[in-house]
Amino acid sequence: MSIRRVRPSPSTGPSTRTGDRGFTLIEIIIVLGIIGLLIGVALPNYKSATVKAREAVLKENLYIMRKLIDQYAQDKGKYPGSLQALVQDSYIRAIPVDPMTRLSTSWIEVRELPSPEDPLLTEIPGVIDVKSGSEGKSPLDGSPYNTW
Repeated sequence: MSIRRVRPSPSTGPSTRTGDRGFTLIEIIIVLGIIGLLIGVALPNYKSATVKAREAVLKENLYIMRKLIDQYAQDKGKYPGSLQALVQDSYIRAIPVDPMTRLSTSWIEVRELPSPEDPLLTEIPGVIDVKSGSEGKSPLDGSPYNTW
């Protein structure tokens, strides 16, 4: 018995020699189209995720600073004269950055009203609350950041 070798039939398609490697123009266009479609779907989700994250940081910063203002008032018997007083008296290391304005100096200090018993107001009213200095509005619920 002899073994016969069968030769493959010649191909009618493009050459498959090792020197002809690469992608066709159609393949590249299809891949770029798929990548573009994925970016088009992911980009709006990314933008809304960053807004949600910045809003979460703003809420957390406001919560912490309000808590520290109350703690300062309990310890000292009066509200701090400014947010910087919290830093000076070691209640906080540094005033946090407002994530909406990206500044630590843009916080709005809400001061207590002077008492009617003290018309001359011998002391500067203390800071009882803090708000964001941003003029922007939340795209999620439409409320201005400076009212939070």
